[in-house]
Amino acid sequence: MTSPGPDGLVVSQATLDDWKVVGGWAADEGWNPGLSDSASFFAQDPGGFFIGRVGGEPVSAISVVNYGPDYAFLGFYLVRPDLRGNGYGLATWETALAHAGDRTVGLDGVVAQQDNYRKSGFELAYRTVRFTGVVPVGQEPSGVRAAGPADRAAITAYDSACYPADRPVFLESWLTAPGHRTFVRNDDGGRLSGYAVIRPARDSLRIGPLFADTADDARALFAALAADADGRALAVDVPRTNTETVALAEELGLAPSFETARMYTGPVRASAGERVHGVTSLELG
Repeated sequence: MTSPGPDGLVVSQATLDDWKVVGGWAADEGWNPGLSDSASFFAQDPGGFFIGRVGGEPVSAISVVNYGPDYAFLGFYLVRPDLRGNGYGLATWETALAHAGDRTVGLDGVVAQQDNYRKSGFELAYRTVRFTGVVPVGQEPSGVRAAGPADRAAITAYDSACYPADRPVFLESWLTAPGHRTFVRNDDGGRLSGYAVIRPARDSLRIGPLFADTADDARALFAALAADADGRALAVDVPRTNTETVALAEELGLAPSFETARMYTGPVRASAGERVHGVTSLELG
């Protein structure tokens, strides 16, 4: 897919190699992408990544990743800072959104851009705040262990209950990517009551997702993640609607660094939002 734009802009589907450049742009914006994220992003929808070029040089980017027939997620909406204001972003946006077809599209956008996204048909669902800092290692949590291959089916089913779409292909890559560590918690009956992933990123370790039945389950998983971090800084994106987890982050001494707005263009499948204590990724939802 290619699309001409203003001043010689050509928008086309991006390759995984192209996305290394975009990951650098994201890092420059302070988004702190994970070091192994790109391969998992492309595993879900390799045709959902777009880059704009002028004279062969990358100038803009966006992803619109499809999850099944009803849902897509928009991320990585970026224009090189020295070339903003030339219409490159809007042209790239319009080309990429066509990839979603008639699916509902979600995004996590900075609050300052909320009005612009609303003009494109997005409506606010909730706000998410990123908390960062070093969590002291405390007592070893009960019922939490490192996940293994035998946990994959239960994790995938649990994830589907917490997310607006099924995403087994993405999870297969995300749970096994280099440097990614997954922890699970089981209740007294052996049923999965939560799972969490921690991964290395540019500026700190990133947590996502952190899905759990209760605040106690989330606290236990967080303790395991802190132990795994071993004194390194952590970052987690918490929906403000989950007030208990916001309070937990503050109790642990984590500081808010920035806020985003989760927005959708239409209805999404019902999911257990109360179990979402940390979103997977602001880039993929």
